[in-house]
Amino acid sequence: MKDIKDFISDKSKIVDSSGIRKVFDLALKIKDPINLSIGQPDFDIPDTIKEEAIKAINNGLNKYTVTQGIEPLREKVIEFVNRKRGTKYTVDECMITSGVSGGLTLALLAILNPGDEVVFFDPYFVMYKHLTNLFGGKPVIVDTYPDFSLSNKKKSIEAAITEKTKAIIINSPANPTGKVLTKEDIETIYEIAKKYDLLVISDEIYDEFIYDGKFFSISSIYPEKTILLGGFSKTYAMTGWRIGYALGPKEIIKEMIKLQQYTFVCAPSFAQYAALKALDVDMSEYILAYKEKRDIVYEGLKENFNIVKPEGAFYIFPSPKNLRIPPKEFVEECVKEGILIIPGDVFSERNTHFRISFAADNRTIERGIEKINSLYKKFSA
Repeated sequence: MKDIKDFISDKSKIVDSSGIRKVFDLALKIKDPINLSIGQPDFDIPDTIKEEAIKAINNGLNKYTVTQGIEPLREKVIEFVNRKRGTKYTVDECMITSGVSGGLTLALLAILNPGDEVVFFDPYFVMYKHLTNLFGGKPVIVDTYPDFSLSNKKKSIEAAITEKTKAIIINSPANPTGKVLTKEDIETIYEIAKKYDLLVISDEIYDEFIYDGKFFSISSIYPEKTILLGGFSKTYAMTGWRIGYALGPKEIIKEMIKLQQYTFVCAPSFAQYAALKALDVDMSEYILAYKEKRDIVYEGLKENFNIVKPEGAFYIFPSPKNLRIPPKEFVEECVKEGILIIPGDVFSERNTHFRISFAADNRTIERGIEKINSLYKKFSA
């Protein structure tokens, strides 16, 4: 007789349970944790957006929508993206997805054949590696330590390209580092993608969380072979509503729409109607508050930790300067003390850093900094 584990697919076994989820689960067991692990805004969805969702529900807009998303939202997303990025997308180059993770899933499903290689950069968002593996591709990971820039890594990136390379994934602003890719970084990727005839998947979910410098999208210079992924989860705190969008070459978007029919079916209907309203809401006050949070955590930790100051998103990726114990053990000590942070190897082939999410109220951030520094002093060399 087969053991029940024998029924689990080999594909499922190659995907590890998310280290982030493990910390989330741990948070449920700790009394009064200092939770700096969660990658979602601490503010609630603005009332005008919630009211629009309630109105949609009460008006009976609760059934399936067309797979590609309602046309008014697609048109509004196109207008928003074209205005922000200087692009010229049309409605047949846009679809509404179940979050950016849904868009990433569909994009990789649409383009990958077994053995195709996908290049992305260490540190990286956890899904890139596991979804590439799950869909039969091969992750090719290029190290960007210590400053997480790409313009000074051109030789390393080109060395990672083979005849099997299908796409490059970039993420700006980035999770877990908060790095915003410069125009020079983006131009480096453009030159390589153009030279080797590659697709680029650009994950731009944190595009509104910019504190320093300017946001520059590769879609503005390489629209013909860029799949742009964006959404509403972070900017408008709509994480649980699972609403995003994908823009790109119409032939690929058409395939992604087809695949959505057999996977997600469509993005949540009420959330699509609410997203129409969201694009009219000014979130600059919220972003300014997050710049203050960034400054609090950076200034509070820079003495004892090596840190590249985040220019966007709501994460910081420090490494201890001088410890008597390995960085991973330091993270374990923090978690034992109720400070919930994420070990660096969740996002990296290294285990020298850890991720802090400053998507928390200022008092929680301050308490976390105080306790992290106190533990640092306890274990410093």
